[in-house]
Amino acid sequence: LRNTLLLSLYELVFAFPASIILALLLNELRSAMFKRAVQTITYMPHFISIVVISGMMVDFLARDGLINNVLSSVFGIEPIAFLQESGWFRTLYISSGIWQNIGWGSIIYLSAMSSIDPSLYEAAKVDGASRWKQTLHITLPGIMPTVIILLILQIGNFMTVGTDKILLLYNSTTYETADVIGTFVYRKGILESDFSYSAAVGLFNAVINFTLLVLANTISRRTSETKLW
Repeated sequence: LRNTLLLSLYELVFAFPASIILALLLNELRSAMFKRAVQTITYMPHFISIVVISGMMVDFLARDGLINNVLSSVFGIEPIAFLQESGWFRTLYISSGIWQNIGWGSIIYLSAMSSIDPSLYEAAKVDGASRWKQTLHITLPGIMPTVIILLILQIGNFMTVGTDKILLLYNSTTYETADVIGTFVYRKGILESDFSYSAAVGLFNAVINFTLLVLANTISRRTSETKLW
């Protein structure tokens, strides 16, 4: 439960804003060719399967992998067993998730930005507003309804961490920080055939997610005009 909450919290704090920041940066680019190139590069990892991503991480992060070779040759650091040390798991999980989904997540925010009235930016320029102030007072409020909706949906999946990816990456040495409710249910239900207990844990997880979704929507409805229902 602790690992599930921590990984979900880190995703909410670090991964969720990453797509917004990338979209804001892309919106400021004036070179259409460079913008398309950056978009293509950041979108591509989303279309790589979790199995391939996990395999790449295992190869790159091995003691004789690319990352350790670079660290030892450039910085003189001794090889690190990244996937065998529990202290590294959360950092690797969150950072790889950001790398894979940041570009894809920015599409929605870029679409929301395209619907903002251009006359607002023109009026701000006339008033002497800098690009930062235009972003702060026009772009961000313009995409805020989209941000709130996606945040509510993210909170509704708060207890659902990427079980498939964790199953492919974790091992007995990283259970301390990697074992989440999804992997616990898998081991109890599939490996140990304890179906009733694993079903109860899964139901508990679903109830918590539903409760968080209703709570987040209620808070949003009372504090803003944006809500799911």
